[in-house]
Amino acid sequence: MANVEEYPGNVKRQLAKLFEKSLRATVPVEPNVEPLIAICTGKFGDYQCNNAMSLFSEIKGKGTEFKNPNALGQAIARNLPKSDIVEKCSVAGPGFVNVVLSKTWLAKNIQKMLLDGIQSWQPKFPIKKAVVDFSSPNIAKEMHVGHLRSTIIGDTLARMLEFSDVEVLRRNHVGDWGTQFGMLIEFLFEEFPQWEDGGEIPIQDLETFYKQSKKRFDEDPVFKEKAQRAVVSLQGGDAKYRNAWAQICEISRQEFHKVYRRLDVHLEEKGESFYNPFIHGVLESLDNKGLIEESEGARVIFVEGKNIPLIVTKRDGGYNYASTDLAALWYRLNEEKAEWIIYVTDVGQRDHFEMVFDVAKRADWLPSEIKLYPKASHVSFGLVLGDDGKRFRTRSTEVVKLVDLLDEAKNRSKAQLVERGKDREWTAEELDQIAEAVGYGAVKYADLKNNRLTNYTFNFDQMLNDKGNTAVYLLYAHARICSIIRKSGKDVENLKQVGELTLNHADERALGLHLLQFSEIVEEACANLLPNILCEYLYNLSENFTRFYTNCPVVGSSEETSRILLCEATAIVMRKCFHLLGITPVYKI
Repeated sequence: MANVEEYPGNVKRQLAKLFEKSLRATVPVEPNVEPLIAICTGKFGDYQCNNAMSLFSEIKGKGTEFKNPNALGQAIARNLPKSDIVEKCSVAGPGFVNVVLSKTWLAKNIQKMLLDGIQSWQPKFPIKKAVVDFSSPNIAKEMHVGHLRSTIIGDTLARMLEFSDVEVLRRNHVGDWGTQFGMLIEFLFEEFPQWEDGGEIPIQDLETFYKQSKKRFDEDPVFKEKAQRAVVSLQGGDAKYRNAWAQICEISRQEFHKVYRRLDVHLEEKGESFYNPFIHGVLESLDNKGLIEESEGARVIFVEGKNIPLIVTKRDGGYNYASTDLAALWYRLNEEKAEWIIYVTDVGQRDHFEMVFDVAKRADWLPSEIKLYPKASHVSFGLVLGDDGKRFRTRSTEVVKLVDLLDEAKNRSKAQLVERGKDREWTAEELDQIAEAVGYGAVKYADLKNNRLTNYTFNFDQMLNDKGNTAVYLLYAHARICSIIRKSGKDVENLKQVGELTLNHADERALGLHLLQFSEIVEEACANLLPNILCEYLYNLSENFTRFYTNCPVVGSSEETSRILLCEATAIVMRKCFHLLGITPVYKI
């Protein structure tokens, strides 16, 4: 019997191990062939090995005994080692080897997960530490709908990596440095001349304060000159200016944290200012490698295929985003020893990061081969649109503040629950908690279910619909499963120990197979940095459960114990999907 326990929760990897042995036995002259295993979309099997066609073209004309890809496929199927996993194999068309998994093996693995916990199905990655750089709002500005995508996409990627036993440094690269602080500090000195006496700066609305200072900066040449001198004092380390800067940053930080708490997002701030001390040394090393050139008074790095160079030192000798990002990348690779650095920003920054990564490869910070680690990836995403197809804004054309959007989601969710009479069934605290879980979950899922590269239309009515591919539908489906288990009156923890799970009905087997595909789906979503793959899996899981429950009575049936265990396994996998998507599950509807 072949041993594939190395990947206990990952069917695709276990099958790959088996087919790897078969391929080596079938075509020993090609020992480095990687098995191409995919989930079957037709009725011929559960999985498919698709090596025969490409492999036949490699060995054709080299004295092979095989006359065509089908004959090669037949041999691959014959040479597959005996295993509890496989019930039968068949070969179709040009050598596709279709595999039907053993329902006994499927049932045993689900039951083992019930005993060992969902963590036993965690994917395995070839790295131990990653940086995920996401959210990154600017100091003195409120978080708005434009920050939504970076924050929740980045959080989900971090959660999937963490589930895969990778240490994740969740980095909030806030905009806390630059020329705008000169005008903010100078305006502070004018508006609140006694600011140092009171300990804290008495600014109620930092966003309004920013707009007022910007107006002065644009309209008053004397103020503008003072602001520019203030930048020099700040960057020169003047204690008074540093103190004012630190307090402005802290006011912003407190506002950001309110949003992060509501979204259940955890970040460690390392803003632009943190990397400032490293810029000089990083640019010096790049200069020593002959990468930096003078151009029109600035210092730049030319990148092949790009129309404009990467400016690393401005004409006035100041640094910019590029110099900070190069220093940050160097720090993450050399000081934090990260093996995968992931940047989650809008698609407009794609060119910028392509240039930064190109420089890193030419400087030998990163390998040029894309499959090797360490590596850096830019996770770009499209726009959030309104119903008019334009950027999502308020009626007064202002950007939508994230706190207002979350308030609206929760209020609409609560109104729906009250309309259904839940305010009479639940305590006020329960109503509030469930309204929050459903409202915030609806906002997150509506974003994450889309391929991040596309724009999507923000529509409360659609995202709070309890039918179709929405968080509301999925949360209610989970609550229904919990209700079925409660109504049985059975001790599920005891059933896990003494009961037996079987998959004799076709719909039981289909649900069981889908559950076993969880680990490889998380791995695929994470490896491709596409959360929508996990969303699609979760929705299909719910659909599979509905078919099972429609055709397979649970409570009171002769298969009650087995089916309650299958319900519990489904609920556990759903809850882990919700966790990875940053959504709080609900247990009653």
